[in-house]
Amino acid sequence: MSFYEKLNALNITLPVVAVPVAAYVMHAQTGNTVFLSGHIAKKDGKAWVGQLGKDMTTAEGNLAARAIAIDMIATLQDACGGDLNRVKRIVKLMSLVNSTPDYTEQHLVTNGASELIAEVFGVQGKHARSAFGVAQIPMGACVEIEMIVEIA
Repeated sequence: MSFYEKLNALNITLPVVAVPVAAYVMHAQTGNTVFLSGHIAKKDGKAWVGQLGKDMTTAEGNLAARAIAIDMIATLQDACGGDLNRVKRIVKLMSLVNSTPDYTEQHLVTNGASELIAEVFGVQGKHARSAFGVAQIPMGACVEIEMIVEIA
């Protein structure tokens, strides 16, 4: 099953690629490696604001991370010239979780993105990962994730 068939089976329609809100680009390539800039969680087209351990549950954070993964796949498709079939390997995800000092489930929040990436890209989607708790994310977003990908 192709990546596109997997997206269809999951009832996922890729959104329009986000526009940078500061001095950066959404993706940069060197050789066969593509670096996707950090994508923040969005809900209803706006930053999904909240802090894990304060006013958001781990389950809500997991959904926010999954939503980011969908946005990142759209950006990745753009980076691949419109063809996700060029993806050879999702190499790494780095996740920043806006959380209280005593919150310790950043890894479970980030699973929302990791599990979707693995579901869509199969063995090519198995990746290395970091998940950090941070004091704040731009616009008060609950989660931000960046990704490194090898393409053909």
